[in-house]
Amino acid sequence: MSLAVMRRIVTGHNEQGKAVIVSDAPPAMIIDFKAIPGTVFYEIWNTNESPVAINNAPDPTLRPVQLHPTPQGSIIRFVDIPPDSVQENISGADIAAGFAHIGAASAATHNDDSPHKLMHRTETIDYGILISGELWLIVDEGETKLTVGDVVIQRGTNHAWANRSNEVARMVFILLDGKFAEGIA
Repeated sequence: MSLAVMRRIVTGHNEQGKAVIVSDAPPAMIIDFKAIPGTVFYEIWNTNESPVAINNAPDPTLRPVQLHPTPQGSIIRFVDIPPDSVQENISGADIAAGFAHIGAASAATHNDDSPHKLMHRTETIDYGILISGELWLIVDEGETKLTVGDVVIQRGTNHAWANRSNEVARMVFILLDGKFAEGIA
């Protein structure tokens, strides 16, 4: 079960150059991530360049969902993460298909020695802010419990999110395109 859908307010400019509210509604793209039951992506906005063109272009979220931003791009999304018990029967094939569906087949890193079956890694800097529930951040060698208000700066490391509670958790993620430094890949 997902939490309440948020409002997304988008501003722009009218023909006279005055600031206006273009949209005040739920996000246009809400994706029930069927490969990982109970996971929901709320695509808030994305950019495909840096610096970002400030214009009245159409909603950039109206595209197939992808885990990571385009080169020099960014993504802001909310993600509902269900309790681990909802996902206990998910297979490795389902996980691989799920990552492939969001354009990130190579991101899935699970193997027999992994601490969690949803381990993954992207060449991004991600700011994750827990706004509801509780989660565990799991990395190759360690884990830590997150509570509401905690912020994770995910610097291209192998990781997974575990929800060991009975309630859906919600994180806000801001993802920035990155490049692994020499020796980090």
